[in-house]
Amino acid sequence: MKLAEALINRADAQKRIQQLQARLARNAIVQEGEQPAEDPLELFAELDRVIAQLTQLVKQINRTNSAIRFDDGRTLTDALADRDALMTERAALNSVLNALNSQNQFRYSRSEIKAVATVDVREIQQRIDDLSRDYRQLDAAIQQINWQADLIETPAQ
Repeated sequence: MKLAEALINRADAQKRIQQLQARLARNAIVQEGEQPAEDPLELFAELDRVIAQLTQLVKQINRTNSAIRFDDGRTLTDALADRDALMTERAALNSVLNALNSQNQFRYSRSEIKAVATVDVREIQQRIDDLSRDYRQLDAAIQQINWQADLIETPAQ
């Protein structure tokens, strides 16, 4: 199995767990004298099976990510952390720009106090654009590796 397939299966298992949680919540309590639409014990058993599958997949994915070398010598795990850092910085800078935009909309007349930016908006926007480009490039390289790399399916010794 390719790493990308395992990632898809992991996402499917996570969705399945959420669905089972919702079904359990709907069937955990009923009015006296009524029967639940689904047997909670069967739902719990299925939840246990899906959690076990998810746990196994996560271990295999983590093992694979740690073993794969990225093109510049980093592990895939390191590249994923770098991608997350790019996304985090981009989101932080976007929130600064959003705050600046919202402040400019609240002045109704010249007699009100004027708010002025203390940061260079153009510079922040350029940094966001650079981060977005770097994120896209890194994400594309990660996706390529995900579809080429085989999942390590045996436990680490």
